[in-house]
Amino acid sequence: MDQKIVEKIGWAASIITILMWFSFFDQIRLNLAGHKGSLIIPIVVTINCILWTLFGLGKKNWQIVAANVLGIFIGIITAVTAL
Repeated sequence: MDQKIVEKIGWAASIITILMWFSFFDQIRLNLAGHKGSLIIPIVVTINCILWTLFGLGKKNWQIVAANVLGIFIGIITAVTAL
């Protein structure tokens, strides 16, 4: 496959992943309103994003890093508000 196409697919996937992290804002809102959600999902998401970020940094793949750094912070915020 053409490398330019692969690069565009990588950035498209990164944007979709970032949008996925924004879906956690609804759970954060519910947590803060007293409707606590599960701790398991945000903890697993945070660990997953940390590992993918480290992998992306090691490979110098900025699409992977960009897609997962935000997930680390949102996962932590979601977990903290679920306590």
